[in-house]
Amino acid sequence: MTYIKTEDAVGHVLCHDITQIIPGKEKGPVFKKGHIIQKEDIPVLLSVGKENLYVWEKQEGFLHEDEAAEILRKICMGNQKSMCASLPSEGKIEITANCDGLLKIDSKRLYEINSLGEMMIATIHGNTVVHKGDKLAGTRIIPLVIEGSKMEKAEAVAGEKPILSIRPFSHAKIGIVTTGSEIAKGLIQDSFGPAIEKKLSEFDTEIIGQVFPGDDMSAITKAIIDFADDGADIVLCTGGMSIDPDDRTPGAIKASGAEIVSYGAPVLPGAMFLLAYISHKGKTIPVMGLPGCVMYAGRTIFDLVLPRVLAGEKLCASDFASYGEGGLCLGCKICHYPNCGFGK
Repeated sequence: MTYIKTEDAVGHVLCHDITQIIPGKEKGPVFKKGHIIQKEDIPVLLSVGKENLYVWEKQEGFLHEDEAAEILRKICMGNQKSMCASLPSEGKIEITANCDGLLKIDSKRLYEINSLGEMMIATIHGNTVVHKGDKLAGTRIIPLVIEGSKMEKAEAVAGEKPILSIRPFSHAKIGIVTTGSEIAKGLIQDSFGPAIEKKLSEFDTEIIGQVFPGDDMSAITKAIIDFADDGADIVLCTGGMSIDPDDRTPGAIKASGAEIVSYGAPVLPGAMFLLAYISHKGKTIPVMGLPGCVMYAGRTIFDLVLPRVLAGEKLCASDFASYGEGGLCLGCKICHYPNCGFGK
């Protein structure tokens, strides 16, 4: 920190806020700490009685906090048009979504950069559905100036690919196979269909049909294959997912030729969920077995998996294993999902 005449301060960085007081009207900083003094700032500084200033002198090999914050912004989002960023201020930049989609975060690289010290990137959770205007991340340089070599190290750790990305959702044709002899025989009304329709309405989806094959395994298998023939992008099989002898859905999905990724997941509600993929006429189609909780619970594993599938992800067993931490929904009276810990 150096004591300097105001007239000689152009290009230097303020070490403190400069306050302006207009009696009866306002009091506040006319320039904030970290501001790089410009030629046109000199008359303003003199007008508020600042003939001398404490400044950081520009040093070779050091970056001002706002310059360094811009590097963190690039590390986060690169030149992606799916996001936008605020102008740097006091070493801070905010990044927001410019479109709807699924937020993806490279957690490993994020951790490594935050481990470097004197800089930070804070984000919302990955695999969260975001909408245009949603806040995604904030960056901050901790000191007023930082060594350029440290920011170079951050860039090396980050690599060329941005840490954040938004995967857009694709339009999807959905086939619904509703099992249960009691529904097929008309003994009870189907409640699964309306619940599924409500959840699908949150995305760009089209239900191409719903069938009621009862508990006949071969009929369930045929319904899955028929929907694949009809161009379905996703097949949802509702009910029949427990170990009850009349629950045939898992066996029927397997009999369709689908490869089961996970039957059972560390998520409540939704432990008996099944995800499989069937290869049909050169197309890979996700097939989901939905347990009864999807019909009545506010949010379940279906709400965690559906957005990822609609964003074009192909999930594997490790994806489901990772849901254990945060996989317990607390069933709050007022649901705040996704602004809660469920699935995070």
